Amino acid sequence: MELSSYISFTGQAREAMEFYADVFGGRLEMNTFAEFGMEGDIGDQIMHASLHLPSGQTLMGSDTPPGMEYSDGKRVRLIVHGEDEAEIRGAWERLVEGGSVETPLEQQMWGDVYGACTDKFGVEWMVNIAQPA
Repeated sequence: MELSSYISFTGQAREAMEFYADVFGGRLEMNTFAEFGMEGDIGDQIMHASLHLPSGQTLMGSDTPPGMEYSDGKRVRLIVHGEDEAEIRGAWERLVEGGSVETPLEQQMWGDVYGACTDKFGVEWMVNIAQPA
């Protein structure tokens, strides 16, 4: 299980993540909304980016899709991610105790199990269980 930072953008994710890759080094992977079947103005924007830093840390980000709330004050979230389903589901259950669920932890169109919540302290979390390669 890993813990990373996740930054939300409004149309600048590609530029920002390329900038961070230039600043910090590492390997940058990006997918657009069009790659997952979303059309229109959002198609060329970034659905998910991961910058794998030389230190072993990961910085993630994306453009905010239509229908999801964006707020300058809440643009950075923490993400728990990995392949150990039991461990990550256990973390999810603890995080939602006394908090609220924004997106239920369930299978998503990209193949992983994902959910989003706010814990009892007001901290926003994303949880992603990757499917083994």
